[in-house]
Amino acid sequence: MQALSARLGLGAVLGHGRQPAPWVHLTDAVGLVRFAMAHPHLQGPVNVVAPEAVTQATFAQALAASFGRRAWLRMPGLPLRSVLGEMSTLLLDGQNAVPRAALAQGYRFVHPLLSGALAHLAHLAKSQKA
Repeated sequence: MQALSARLGLGAVLGHGRQPAPWVHLTDAVGLVRFAMAHPHLQGPVNVVAPEAVTQATFAQALAASFGRRAWLRMPGLPLRSVLGEMSTLLLDGQNAVPRAALAQGYRFVHPLLSGALAHLAHLAKSQKA
């Protein structure tokens, strides 16, 4: 949903924008699941998130920029809470998730940085149009 909004030039910072916004490229999401399956000695949760921590405002601006746009709107928390209810907590409070277990066991991210992940996705989108 955020990608579609950003593509249309309607990208928005959610809430105050300072909340953590964990993200992960699909390649690394699949890679982390495969890594966990191949390493049965892993104990506890394996957070499927990139190692780079960003705020929601940073994420919204980077996503919009990947489409050559700006995230110029602000979505206050109250409408989100009204529409999404308890689920809005994930967007408005964020989670400070870190892939500690995967990194400790040697997983190497293909796309550890948001800028690189978005550039890769933009490249894929352009190549599919051709």
